[in-house]
Amino acid sequence: MSKVETPTWVHFGGGNLFRAFHAEIANELVKQGKLDNKVIVAETWDEEVVDKTYNGNDNRILNVTLKGNGSIEKEWLNSVGEAIYVSQVENKGIERITEIFQAPSLQLATITITEKGYKPLPNGAASPSIVLYTELLFKRFEAGELPIAFVSTDNFSRNGDVLKAAVLEVAKTYNNEAFITYLTDETKVTFPWSMIDRITPNPDESVKAMLDADPALAGNDFTILHSAKGTNVALFANTEETHYLVIEDNFPNGRPDLIAGGVILTDKETVEKIDEMKVCTCLNPLHTALAIYGTILEFGKISEEVKDPQMLALINEIGYNEGMKVVVDPGVINPKEFIDAVVNDRLPNPYVPDTPQRIATDTSQKLPIRFGKNISLYAAGEAAPLKAADLVFIPLVLAGWVRYLLGVNDEGKEITLSPDPKLADSQAIIKDLKLGWNGSDEELHEVLQPLLSDASIFAQDLYSVGLGEKVEGYVRELIAGPGAVRGTLKKYLGV
Repeated sequence: MSKVETPTWVHFGGGNLFRAFHAEIANELVKQGKLDNKVIVAETWDEEVVDKTYNGNDNRILNVTLKGNGSIEKEWLNSVGEAIYVSQVENKGIERITEIFQAPSLQLATITITEKGYKPLPNGAASPSIVLYTELLFKRFEAGELPIAFVSTDNFSRNGDVLKAAVLEVAKTYNNEAFITYLTDETKVTFPWSMIDRITPNPDESVKAMLDADPALAGNDFTILHSAKGTNVALFANTEETHYLVIEDNFPNGRPDLIAGGVILTDKETVEKIDEMKVCTCLNPLHTALAIYGTILEFGKISEEVKDPQMLALINEIGYNEGMKVVVDPGVINPKEFIDAVVNDRLPNPYVPDTPQRIATDTSQKLPIRFGKNISLYAAGEAAPLKAADLVFIPLVLAGWVRYLLGVNDEGKEITLSPDPKLADSQAIIKDLKLGWNGSDEELHEVLQPLLSDASIFAQDLYSVGLGEKVEGYVRELIAGPGAVRGTLKKYLGV
């Protein structure tokens, strides 16, 4: 197994987004001679990914870019210098990752662990990932208060602050004021904000077939690993052409020339504007709407779903209408041009094998981020004279998620719902609701009130902003009987 002797950049999370994007950025720097030490990948969830995909392939990655015209670009990425599985519970990789964090040469750690990786476990204990990061920062503190930038590149707003707050919460248990001072001293440790955007589905069999048929790639094994822990990964990563990574330029120990790799470096305020533009208006809310209704209506691909008149109208209303009323132009990227590309080019790309079911994963973690901000802006008068209660289509998506929890399609047949840490608890709350349910308004409120008032899911008590009763009404319509989902969408979308 290869080993990076002078670590510069470590990345936590060896999944498909890293393989298709961060590794590509690093590869460009390696080609330009601007990254002497390749990236170290620390996978903390699935040992099979390290053993079979990284170490089993000499850390090579074939990046496959799928263009809207059907053409593909293939590039071997050779930017990973070392891949390790790290688990405190299993006591694996701890000695090596500690050694890496005690190296003065280490400039940055980046992360892709999804929204749920930052949140406490159901029993209230801190996330194992956050516990690990805090311990590694403590080792770096003990090694001489060495500086580092810890960069969340997960897909939610103010991700750096969320990471910092989670680390500080765990750090308090160390009862070491000097350690807290170290973590809060931006000359020593920073948690830059970022915005990341690249649709990267799981490796697809259709892409594998194209690669297997290419004589130039003969001898490579492109078999897709479906691991025991549910990870889907392969020697190749398939992704779209359009991509953005914007990071707050705050690196106390220096950094590679990330700009040369295509990263936009800017100030925190600009990152926030870009992130909210994308996460709250121009892409992520559209994705979640498509995920919820696409699963109920059993679409197999996002590109097929956006051909549907109701689905296209729904995302247009959420983005161009309700979202654009409160979006802030960040200056670096134009919101109208961004959403135009999403709706007209990126989502309809038939060669990107993305599915509603993949995007529906962890929806309860995504709703407060993707819709909560704009609801709060409406509630605060930022869309005056409109109020939150005037919203139509965002609450229709929230009601769609409640309908999704029933676990049946529009005809009442059982469907498989995507993994979500709050799925079972949320379903338990609405267990009395069935397709064709015709209880009174009071009975419906009694069932839904505990769910719709949960600020951990909706970012606020929906009743407090005038949306609780509206969502209740939509839910009643959506569960009226077979075909009610289609009927409700047609009613409110007019197509």
